Amino acid sequence: MKESFFSESNIQSLFGHEAAEDEKPERLKQYYFKTSVYEQVSTDLPLRILVGHKGIGKSALFQVAIMEDWQKDVLPILIKPDDIIDLGFEENDFLKTIRKWKNGLLAIIVSKVLTSIGAEERKIKAKIAKYGGNAIDFLHETFKKNLKLDLSASERLIVKNFLENKTINVYIDDLDRGWKGRQVDINRISALLNAVRDITRENKGLNFRIGLRSDVYYLVRTSDESTDKIEGSVIWQTLTNHEIFVILVKRIETFFDRTINEQSLVKKPQKDLAVYLSPIMEARFKGRGHWENAPMYKVIMSLIRKRPRDLVKLLTLAARNAREFKSDKINTSNFENIFAQYSQGRLQDTENEFESELPDISRLLLNMKPNRIERTTKQGFVYKTDALLKKIASIQEMGQFRFSTGRIATTKELAGFMFKTNFLTARKETTHKISRKYFEENRYLSNEFADFGYDWEVHPAYRWALQPDHVNNFFDTLILSHDD
Repeated sequence: MKESFFSESNIQSLFGHEAAEDEKPERLKQYYFKTSVYEQVSTDLPLRILVGHKGIGKSALFQVAIMEDWQKDVLPILIKPDDIIDLGFEENDFLKTIRKWKNGLLAIIVSKVLTSIGAEERKIKAKIAKYGGNAIDFLHETFKKNLKLDLSASERLIVKNFLENKTINVYIDDLDRGWKGRQVDINRISALLNAVRDITRENKGLNFRIGLRSDVYYLVRTSDESTDKIEGSVIWQTLTNHEIFVILVKRIETFFDRTINEQSLVKKPQKDLAVYLSPIMEARFKGRGHWENAPMYKVIMSLIRKRPRDLVKLLTLAARNAREFKSDKINTSNFENIFAQYSQGRLQDTENEFESELPDISRLLLNMKPNRIERTTKQGFVYKTDALLKKIASIQEMGQFRFSTGRIATTKELAGFMFKTNFLTARKETTHKISRKYFEENRYLSNEFADFGYDWEVHPAYRWALQPDHVNNFFDTLILSHDD
């Protein structure tokens, strides 16, 4: 029996793995698309803090940067949550917490570097202290002493390169693992950032790249005034729908071993990029309402929250459904069959990501579903500012909402919170197009929730989960995204 084109192996190789750290390195590097953010993070500066939502591509960027460090003869060190599990929990004295972070991080870095050449050192913290906390100088002297070791060719190259350039790039990722938004969690990350600033001042050549989820950064930034000193090192990880479309095309073309010109793809309009989708899906969505005969790429781009992981999840579900119905191309019915599952997953993702900030987030989001009058008039999901605030106020009448700090949330704060989570997008409709803005693109649109001339729209990715019994309304009311 012939195996379906959409086997699990092909699906993962075609669309990529949901988690970059689980992707095969050679495949990741093959299809990875570098934006200007990559250049800002990988530049030779002592501190870069990459901030973005889950699924936006922070880990993928770090993985590719680490591979390129090796190629450039720069020693990369990856620090994972397990490495720092015992650091930073001194609650009573913030300065002591910073000191523990400094000593602990330096010891971890030195240990990982020495392990990479098979060298062992005891009492690392004490020895670093003798060098005034300068790990680079300590390593430089230690490497000189170990030149006579029986090193392999790769280990000898590590030593040689370090002695020449005295540079180490340290990557700290997945800091949100176990994050609960408690004051102790906020203090821990604040102390880490302060410690890293101190370390980079004392260790020329020791460069840090730290990945933070946007909600984590927001809580730390608004809770600790000292973090204003690191704001210049913060890079927001954002992608346009056009860039994500190019990412998809690059994945498809490299899967089929075809040579592409990345910069040429970026310059093409989306209607021209759509040609590259033809081997795996039908060209138009045979739906109804505003979706009738729409280009399939517009359907896809309207349903993702400008996060590559959304694209992977949506297309993986559709491809599996195509396999179930023995089709070698994804068609309209395959997408229709999985829209509800995809939508429920995105709602659950959002609740998981942000419940640490607003524990009762599920009640807030689920009650944003259209009421009977809104369904009848087909006005649900899109709101003028005053209508949105009125909608939220009616939800608050059923019970107040409190942030994890214990503070009662105001109506405007809840509106801003939903904008920050990407549950809401800012929307402005003109004669010729609809302009949509996300929180990352203009974080000041929600400042005091003033009226900037934008309406507010529940993102299409959530609508099936909010209104599973009235899905036909979506196709009549949702205008698909235009090229951007």
